[in-house]
Amino acid sequence: MLGRLVYVLIVAAVLLAGGFAFDFLANEPGTITVDYADRLYEITLFEAAILLVIAIVVIMLVVWVAKILYAIFRFILGDENAFGGFFIRSRQKRGIDALSKGMTALAAGDAKTARKKAELAERKLQSPALTRLMNAQAADLAGERQRAATYYKAMMMEPDTAFVGAKGLLQHALADEDADRALKLANQAREIKPKDRDTLEVLYTLQSQKFDWGAARKTLSTQVRAGHVPKLEAATRESALILAQAEDADRLGEKEHARALAIEAAKMDPSNTNAVVMAASQLIATGSKRAASKLVLEGWRAKPSARLAATYAEVEPDEAPAARRRRFETFFTLQPDHPETHFLRAELALTDGDWRAARRAIEALRETEPSARSCAVMAAIARGEGEPDHIVRGWLARALGAPRGEASDLQLTQAAMLPLLIGPGDEDEEDDAATAATPVNEPAQSRDEPETPEAEDAETLDATEPADDKSTADPVDAQPSEADSRSDENAPAEKADDEAAKSNRAEPVS
Repeated sequence: MLGRLVYVLIVAAVLLAGGFAFDFLANEPGTITVDYADRLYEITLFEAAILLVIAIVVIMLVVWVAKILYAIFRFILGDENAFGGFFIRSRQKRGIDALSKGMTALAAGDAKTARKKAELAERKLQSPALTRLMNAQAADLAGERQRAATYYKAMMMEPDTAFVGAKGLLQHALADEDADRALKLANQAREIKPKDRDTLEVLYTLQSQKFDWGAARKTLSTQVRAGHVPKLEAATRESALILAQAEDADRLGEKEHARALAIEAAKMDPSNTNAVVMAASQLIATGSKRAASKLVLEGWRAKPSARLAATYAEVEPDEAPAARRRRFETFFTLQPDHPETHFLRAELALTDGDWRAARRAIEALRETEPSARSCAVMAAIARGEGEPDHIVRGWLARALGAPRGEASDLQLTQAAMLPLLIGPGDEDEEDDAATAATPVNEPAQSRDEPETPEAEDAETLDATEPADDKSTADPVDAQPSEADSRSDENAPAEKADDEAAKSNRAEPVS
C-alpha cells in the first residue's frame, strides 16, 4: 500500500513539474529562429517544446512499427513464434522479474512479498510448473497450510511436478504427526522417484515406527543399492530389524523361528549385544553349547560387554571357579586391553580366592575416577584379604557415590562376591553390603543354590554411618563368623565342607 502511494506521488510530481514547465515556456516572450534553405523560420519556446514531444512520440511509433514489420517478416519466413512473441515478450519479462524477486523474498523469509510476487508471476507467465511451487512455499511461509496444500495437490496432477507435490504434502503430514497419511504419501513419492534419498529415509523411519520390520528391511536394501547407506551401517540397522522380528516371534511362541532370526542378527552384526545374548541363550536352552560359545566369543571380539560374559558363564553353570577361569582365557586374548577384560579377570580371580590377581587386574584399569563397579570389587578384595571392616565399608560407601556404567548392575560374579562383602555382624550390616554388591539384573535363574535371605532383603546402604564405627560389627578375623556360617548353609552341598568355608570362597554365578 505504501509503495503504491509513493508511486502515485512520483507520477503526480512529474506531471506537475511538466505543467509548470509548459506554463513557463508559454509565457516566455523569447523565440527560436531557424534559417534553412534561404528561408527564415521563427517559433516560440512553447511551440518548440510541443514539436520536441511530437518528434519523440513519432520516433517511438516508427520503432514500434519497424518491430512489427520485422516480426511479420520472420513469421512469413517460418518462425511461428516470432509474431506472438513480440506481444508476450514484455509480459514474460515482468513475470520472470516477479519470479526472481519472489524467490529472493522466500530465501529472506519475507512471506508477504513472496506471496505478492508469486501471484504476479503466475498471472504474467501462465506457467504453473514455475509458479505453483513458489506459491505453495510462500503460503507455507505465511502459515496458510490449506492454501499451500491446494497448490501441492494441483502439482501432483501433473507428471512433471507430481514428485514435488507429494513431498510437500508429506512434509505437512509429518508436521501434523499423521503417521498413516505420511506413510501413504511416502510410498507415492517412492513410486514416482524410487531412489530419492530423503524419501527412502523417511519411509524407513515410518515403517520402523509401525513395527513393519519386513517392509523396513526392503527399504533398507533399496537404500544400500542406491548408495545412500554405507554397508557397515546397513548391517547394524538390519541386525536391529531382524532382532525385532525375533522378539516378536518369541512373544508369539514361535521359538524355532525366533532362534533362527536371532542367530541371523548376531552373525550379521556381532556388536549387537542384545542379538548375541538372545541367540546364545536360546542355543544354550536347546543344548547347543558349542554354537552358543562361538557366537558369544565373536560378540566379545566386536564389543566386550558384561552381559556377554554372563551369557558365556551360563554355558557351564556348575563348573568350579578354577575351571571357569581357564575357560575364560579366550576372552582375555581377544580383547586384552579392554576395561571389561580387566573387570572380568578380577571377578573371576575373586571367585577363585586369588586376591592378588584380582588386585592386579583392577590396578591395570588405571581409572582416573574409580567407578562403582571397581569400588565394589575392591571391597570384595579387602574382605578376602582380611582387611578391617571399616575399610570394606569405606569402599562400599564410595561405590554408592561413584559413577555407574552400563555394566555396574550386571557383574558376572558379584553374587559370588556377596559372602566376601558381608562381614561378621548383625543382619542390618549384611543387608547394607548386599545392596551395594548385588546387581539388579543378576541372572539367578541358572544357579542351583537358593538366594540368601540377605540378598532378598537388601534395599539400602547406610552411607551416613561412620566408616570406623565398630559398635555394630565385630572385627574381621581369619575364622568364619556366624554370618559366614549362615551363608554357608545356603550354598550347594558340594561347597558345604569346612575347607571351603574357611577360604571364604563362594559358588560362581552362571
